[in-house]
Amino acid sequence: MTKLLQEKKSSVNLLTLFAIFTFSLHLLAAIFLLFEGLRIYGLIHKKPLTFVQLVDGKVVSQTDTLEREPEVIRQFVAKTMAATFNWSGTLPPATVEEATNPKTDAGIPVKTLQGLTKKVSTSSWVASFALSEDFRGGFLAQIADMTPLEIFSQNNKQALTGQLVIQRVYPPEKIAPGQWRVGMVANIVQVRRTDNKKLLTPFNKDFLVRTVDSYGHPLSNGLTPLQKAVYSVRAQKLEIYEVSDFCLTNGYDSSSKSQSQRCGDVLNSGSFTR
Repeated sequence: MTKLLQEKKSSVNLLTLFAIFTFSLHLLAAIFLLFEGLRIYGLIHKKPLTFVQLVDGKVVSQTDTLEREPEVIRQFVAKTMAATFNWSGTLPPATVEEATNPKTDAGIPVKTLQGLTKKVSTSSWVASFALSEDFRGGFLAQIADMTPLEIFSQNNKQALTGQLVIQRVYPPEKIAPGQWRVGMVANIVQVRRTDNKKLLTPFNKDFLVRTVDSYGHPLSNGLTPLQKAVYSVRAQKLEIYEVSDFCLTNGYDSSSKSQSQRCGDVLNSGSFTR
């Protein structure tokens, strides 16, 4: 009888050890799955590396997504505004044939702040995607008010062309991490094709620029030329989120900050100072 009790007690101990061992394996498996889940979650929400173009044209991978070369910021502002006021009456060439025989720009309808429907050039519409989303609508509405209807006219006697002639883009002034202020001195020059009569409109503005994230379209091979142009604008990972008047007190020399200052009301989604 004593021998049977000892054997029964021994079997109970082995069963307990087996249960503890099995529980430990399940616990380790649960910890491992939790660890892997956290890693996958981190990869999903991790920001991609930013590829920044330097002044010499080289593209480098950069982990700090808030930094940009000053010259890259200056060129971004200059190119965006030059494209915004590109009122040539023709579409940007997409092929070699269109470079010699460009297509006529029919314009893109835009609702103005007064509720009217006017047109902006295709170049202006594409360039507007370099602006923040909450700012873009109001900016386009004001550009539509400024755009002469004659640039879409097929009658050469009435047709106009317009472009932004930039005289100076000031070096970016850092105002916060990933944010800069850039001043520009320029003129909007409109030319009537028949007599080459010119109309000059000063365009001295102060731009607030910031870094943003952007992602390419997953089906890039199926995009239209217009869609590709929009994605190329956003690929610069910069955007303009505020514009105000830029006043000059002592010429264009930026050697002293006292020679230039911000003035006027800030350009927001509801106002634009011409």
